[in-house]
Amino acid sequence: MKFSYEVKHICKQSGARYGVFKTPHGEIETPVFMPVGTQATVKGLRPEDLKELGAEIILSNTYHLFLRPGERIVKEAGGLHKFMNWDKPILTDSGGFQVFSLAELRNITDEGVEFKSHLNGEKLFISPEKCMQIENDLGADIIMAFDECTKYGATYEEAVKAKNRTKLWLERCFNAHKNEEQMLFPIVQGNFFEDLRLSAIEDCKPYAKCGIAIGGLSVGEPKELMYELLEKMEPHLPKNMPRYLMGVGSPDCLLEGYARGIDMMDCVLPTRIARNGTAFTKYGKMVVRNAEYKEDFLPIEEDCDCYTCKHFTRAYIRHLINAGEMLGAELLSIHNLHFLINLTHQIREASKEDRLLDFKENYLKTYKI
Repeated sequence: MKFSYEVKHICKQSGARYGVFKTPHGEIETPVFMPVGTQATVKGLRPEDLKELGAEIILSNTYHLFLRPGERIVKEAGGLHKFMNWDKPILTDSGGFQVFSLAELRNITDEGVEFKSHLNGEKLFISPEKCMQIENDLGADIIMAFDECTKYGATYEEAVKAKNRTKLWLERCFNAHKNEEQMLFPIVQGNFFEDLRLSAIEDCKPYAKCGIAIGGLSVGEPKELMYELLEKMEPHLPKNMPRYLMGVGSPDCLLEGYARGIDMMDCVLPTRIARNGTAFTKYGKMVVRNAEYKEDFLPIEEDCDCYTCKHFTRAYIRHLINAGEMLGAELLSIHNLHFLINLTHQIREASKEDRLLDFKENYLKTYKI
């Protein structure tokens, strides 16, 4: 088999899982944090930078690459791995969330989604079959089924309709998906209704061959509500495959998510806040662009061994950010991704040693959310 997943250890304290996910482009140890390269690049960083940071897998976005440069160009280049010079695993999301959050004048039916590009207003259409064709042409190892995401605060009726449509689309994605070099993950929807979430898990199980995703969380709800829902879902999720919580990745969410049996997480947050002059630290976020760091010649974190902290000071990075220099965002992106990848490694080790709940409690004592 080109894909397999083995749970190597389950933390006796928390139930967190340590596992190995085998793909055509290499093995991934879980739990894993996945940097996001929306448009076939993690903003500001080279593939070599990501490897030095310990990234095992990165994401790209189907919606954005469909709009530009177009999946045909990527396919002609030899697929995403060659196009972006990345020889490790790649995951592409379905574009469903972006269609519903970015596209203008969208019209959703059981056939698919008709929408206008947020770039130029061009009228476009994505069906489940079209989504599979795009993701096949992009050539990622792991691909997502086309789904309908609902906003926090949606009514029960709206959530039911979207869940049922996601099930319909999943079957069509499954039937259209023929590439054995790619693993299709179904996506569990259902908004914040427990019965719908559990029903959606059952909808997904027949189509989940080596992975299942959880979508529609971290969309504005209180974090405690997300954690509560994850706890209710966990006993019903497949045991023998990786579980991917989509679009979630702040330090506290990594701790809480992995402790609740999640194996894979991703988020644009580390590079997005870096471009705004903000760094992760073990005590919370540091807004480096602020005046208080003008004459601060310490590294972002004194005990951090990332490239940024070993070579540059807060004062220098603040200067770069306020001067609009690209290097500032790049250096903060390196630090922030190192921070989350390193935290995930610490969580992994704590899980293997059956002490994750102790680690989480001690970490959150000093981390200011």
